[in-house]
Amino acid sequence: MRLIRREAYLSRLAEVEGTPDVKVVTGVRRCGKSKLLEEFARDVCERDPSANVIQVNFNLAEFEPLMEWRALHEYIEARYAEGAANYIIIDEVQMCEGFERAVNSLHASERYDIYLTGSNAFLMSSDLATLFTGRTFSVPVYPFSLSEFMEYYELEDPGEAFERYALEGGMPGSYAYRTDEARYSYVADVFDTLIVRDIRQKHGIRNVDALDRVADFLMDNVSNVTSAKSVADSLGAMGSKADDKTVGSYLGYLCDAFAFYKMRRYDTRGKRYLSSGNKYYLADHSFRYAKLGTRNMDYGRVYENMVAIELMRRGYEVYAGMLYEKEIDFVAMRRSEKVYIQVSDSISDSATFERECAPLLAVRDAYPKLIIANTHHGTYTYEGIEVHDLATWLAASE
Repeated sequence: MRLIRREAYLSRLAEVEGTPDVKVVTGVRRCGKSKLLEEFARDVCERDPSANVIQVNFNLAEFEPLMEWRALHEYIEARYAEGAANYIIIDEVQMCEGFERAVNSLHASERYDIYLTGSNAFLMSSDLATLFTGRTFSVPVYPFSLSEFMEYYELEDPGEAFERYALEGGMPGSYAYRTDEARYSYVADVFDTLIVRDIRQKHGIRNVDALDRVADFLMDNVSNVTSAKSVADSLGAMGSKADDKTVGSYLGYLCDAFAFYKMRRYDTRGKRYLSSGNKYYLADHSFRYAKLGTRNMDYGRVYENMVAIELMRRGYEVYAGMLYEKEIDFVAMRRSEKVYIQVSDSISDSATFERECAPLLAVRDAYPKLIIANTHHGTYTYEGIEVHDLATWLAASE
């Protein structure tokens, strides 16, 4: 399997290199976190040949004796190099019993630059403050973008690459398989045996069927406004019993595992966040195909999912916009920036184009407004709205 340098993430790691925080690389299972840290370790050694990089990968049998925190602590301390910059990189850290005690002790010594990855159900952002008494810094990693997909397969035409990427997705481990059936089988296995299994193990879930049905419901309703009650009602209609509170917990677990990302709604007129209903987007659209099949697909929703994840890759905080009961797909914010975005499969029909423009034209502030659709044309402007081709926009580095 080919490896590519994920420059954007390596740059983010380099920016926080040497800071006193515990760096925690987060993201859905099998999205490339381990390979990223391997590449980062090589970069560190190239920049500073005298650096002492201590790596532990609990996926490898050679590190099995370290699956207890004292053994891990002793192993690392025995490899400390006086007078050198000492780095600790631990992969699948949750496999070490009591790992947080070892990490806290090593961090408190102020002699190491520490980087961790692990099962998200056991190392989720909501737990970091309690796991580690020192400061933590999360580096979010996502499945491959379209531009990374193009680099991996050495493709140059965004339109051609997009047709493949829309079906194959961004889970790099699936690229080793030659057929769609084998790729989807791999992706489904990642979701079922790694993501959902981790959640069941961490939270002791007994009603496995209900958890699976909640995940399937979210996949089938990507981009729809969803609440715990609406999901519970739907499950009840299908004969699966789970109350609002239980469903709400399952929604939280799936998001903590980075299988889904919750998007709050934002009132663009009142400049406030709405408390009723959220939208959920998959970490990678290939999960939807792998679990639900590719027949009768609503590509508009899939494309919206792709744009949502790409915006987060680019460092935006993303919300679902509301204005006078009209929906704006995304309000994306990054520091002083704000962008309003509508996503559509096709806007070749004049009625569809006008429908997509209407909510954007109703926004009276001067922030940029975009429509991203399958135009197969260059970018143009209509009434102050920039209209972008979906494949070209996704393939751009920014």
